[in-house]
Amino acid sequence: MAHHLKEWYQNEVISMMMKDFGLDNPMQVPRMEKIVVNVGVGEAIDNAKALDAAVEDVTTITGQKPIVTKARKSIATFKLREGRSIGVKVTLRGDRMWSFFDRLINVALPRTRDFRGVSPNSFDGRGNYTLGLREQLIFPEIDYDKIDKIRGFEVTIVTSAPDDEKGRRLLEMLGMPFGRGAVYG
Repeated sequence: MAHHLKEWYQNEVISMMMKDFGLDNPMQVPRMEKIVVNVGVGEAIDNAKALDAAVEDVTTITGQKPIVTKARKSIATFKLREGRSIGVKVTLRGDRMWSFFDRLINVALPRTRDFRGVSPNSFDGRGNYTLGLREQLIFPEIDYDKIDKIRGFEVTIVTSAPDDEKGRRLLEMLGMPFGRGAVYG
């Protein structure tokens, strides 16, 4: 299925975007470069098991083992010391990226309660899109009885687009369900 999306990009999206944006060279057409999935595990400060559980969730969802992210500086108010583990993060490229994107837009997002699309405005000015998801349970691979807690995470789709307009058009043509009264994003 994921390869279907990749083929759709190669066979259809490239030529449509060249036409839409008046580009001469297929290499100028924006593409998805990588997807970064990031989970902040604030409670890891008091509970090391939370970190293991987050690693397990992200591995299950993405098919790739995440790295543990550490605090860069100490913040006394949060009882945070430099070097403490505070989250997990995974960077997907190639087929894993396509497969994850496919499951995100066709399986996970539609399972969200009251889903009305994702915000078209969550781009960063350079064609990259970040989506905040409230719970890992929208991925059917996650077994409700096995999770330690509901955990939100961030998905950043990094594109080669030079600006938001082209990045938005790319994701739209790949099937990203942008909505007006968006719940997510």
